[in-house]
Amino acid sequence: MATRRHLANAIRALSMDAVQKASSGHPGAPMGMADIGEVLWNDHLNHNPTNPEWADRDRFVLSNGHGSMLLYSLLHLSGYDLPMSSLASFRQLHSQCAGHPEYGYAPGIETTTGPLGQGITNGVGFAMAEKLMADQFNKPGHDIVDHNTYVFLGDGCLMEGISHEACALAGTWGLGNLVAFWDDNNISIDGHIDGWYTDDTVKRFEAYGWHVQSVDGHDADAISAAITAAKAVKDKPSMICCKTVIGFGSPNKRGTHDCHGAALGEEEVALTRKELGWDAAPFEIPADVYEGWDAKAAGAAKEAAWNAKFDAYAKEYPELAAEFTRRMAGDLPANWKEATDAMIAATNDAGASLASRQASQKTIAALAPILPEFLGGSADLTGSNLTSCDSFTHVSGKEPGNYISYGVREFGMYAIMNGMALHGGLIPFGGTFHMFSDYAKSAFRMAALMGIRTIAVLTHDSIGQGEDGPTHQPIENTAAMRYIPNMDVWRPADSVEVAVAWTCAVERKDGPSALILSRQGIAGRSHDAADFDAMRKGAYVLVEAKGAADVILIATGSEVDLAAKAAEALATDGINARVVSMPSTNVFDRQDQSYKDSVLTPGVKRVSVEAGVTDFWRKYVGLEGGTVGIDTFGESAPGGVLMEHFGFTVENVVKVVKETI
Repeated sequence: MATRRHLANAIRALSMDAVQKASSGHPGAPMGMADIGEVLWNDHLNHNPTNPEWADRDRFVLSNGHGSMLLYSLLHLSGYDLPMSSLASFRQLHSQCAGHPEYGYAPGIETTTGPLGQGITNGVGFAMAEKLMADQFNKPGHDIVDHNTYVFLGDGCLMEGISHEACALAGTWGLGNLVAFWDDNNISIDGHIDGWYTDDTVKRFEAYGWHVQSVDGHDADAISAAITAAKAVKDKPSMICCKTVIGFGSPNKRGTHDCHGAALGEEEVALTRKELGWDAAPFEIPADVYEGWDAKAAGAAKEAAWNAKFDAYAKEYPELAAEFTRRMAGDLPANWKEATDAMIAATNDAGASLASRQASQKTIAALAPILPEFLGGSADLTGSNLTSCDSFTHVSGKEPGNYISYGVREFGMYAIMNGMALHGGLIPFGGTFHMFSDYAKSAFRMAALMGIRTIAVLTHDSIGQGEDGPTHQPIENTAAMRYIPNMDVWRPADSVEVAVAWTCAVERKDGPSALILSRQGIAGRSHDAADFDAMRKGAYVLVEAKGAADVILIATGSEVDLAAKAAEALATDGINARVVSMPSTNVFDRQDQSYKDSVLTPGVKRVSVEAGVTDFWRKYVGLEGGTVGIDTFGESAPGGVLMEHFGFTVENVVKVVKETI
């Protein structure tokens, strides 16, 4: 039977061989953390390689995702469906073993990591989701939700500011189901970190309210004891500070930045094999090593035990068991369509003038009772974002609920939401001012890259924000959000469009959505029932021209009403204008060509009207079309004054139309 060190050396060998073959990658971290990985995965991690989707499995996150060969080695060795051929094609086109772990590429990868700090933040989301699901579903004697989240992270993750946002919250929430392992190797790409990272990490995490231990990261017994102690602490997250040597086993490059982000070189690989006593050829694993790693039988037994536990739960609580199964599958309630159709119809009120953030709050209040997996929140702006309602129970410190005040932590909030969505059983949404979507852009990008369901509520969407001035007036942010692949951005124009946008965002299982909402009031409008379905297509004809259209006005959000009024004024001058409301350019772009042509008739001049940058709209109006927008920063003044100052008036829209046609 292989020794523990020999089992760990399998990780080291696979990591250095894969990086060497690819001539690209990061061998140092996997070689340094191999002993920690061996102890955790062989002695403590509850998982089943034959069913990576087992609901009550422990979650494992490699936050220092550049060390991806560590994760690929662990998955392959323990029995997941990740063949050696995939490891041998590391970092090659369409390989399951991408340069950084990518969710959906290989079984057992819980989240996409690489941008440092986001993995540990996703881990906080995983752990918080488990805590909230346990509160909602566990009953005395029936702990069907009872697992841990384990996170490996490095110095870079701790340097990134997002780690402070997330780890402080983990302490506040008392996430005793979260265990993090710090790879304390004193090295980053630029070399020894003493010149730029001198934080006292132990005191830092103790100050957050974490349980902190320090161990030799190459002492298997000490590592195992620390994990056992961490799991015994139920009211605090745990940090295990593991002193390691980067590139462990490499005679000449261990402990230096030379093995951080580059292949060791063939000569050094050969010397490392000799140093480790590893005789197997590249990408070959001895039978006794495979035997020591194989977790398939043990994993199947663990899942079988949980299945028996769940069967007993289902007998006593059949409705809860069915609800748990539905939610973990990501399915919506059976009455979803009936309930949301009624909700949308109820908002069809021409007499109501509301800010779209107010219409959103009404929609949230209507959705919450029919969507128990709804998990709301805001980055210290609940009263401004209007993201809460009476049916929500607020999380307070360690007390669970279904509404979270994240504090002033926009980036942390959305990356935590990503972890919650990946865990399953919850549909998280979170609000902030649209201006601060810039702080969270990387978290949005990661949600879009992974294709997961999160919802951003971004209010105060334009110069209509008013007196707070240009620091708080998002001129370019909406366009920037639209450019993120697989992100659906909605800027609704009235209460009906808000309700449709929310419905579509919740229904969307393959990517995130953002709702861009106004501070200022927007006129209500009565729609034909046919409009409801048309809105779902991202754009529709709101006002048809009286006769053949001379121009098409394309508008979003608060500017749709302005476009409609401008069309009336143009009619008095004999100019026939069609008004198109385009709440989601992303959704509209996915429609078939015949529908797009029915809305934006080819050959008819077009003018866009939106309180944001104009270059984005060239894809719809062309170089010969017109734009009413703003390509400078805003000013400090009441919103209505600013709208007039920057040309968002009927007179200016009419002027631009006449110049265009």
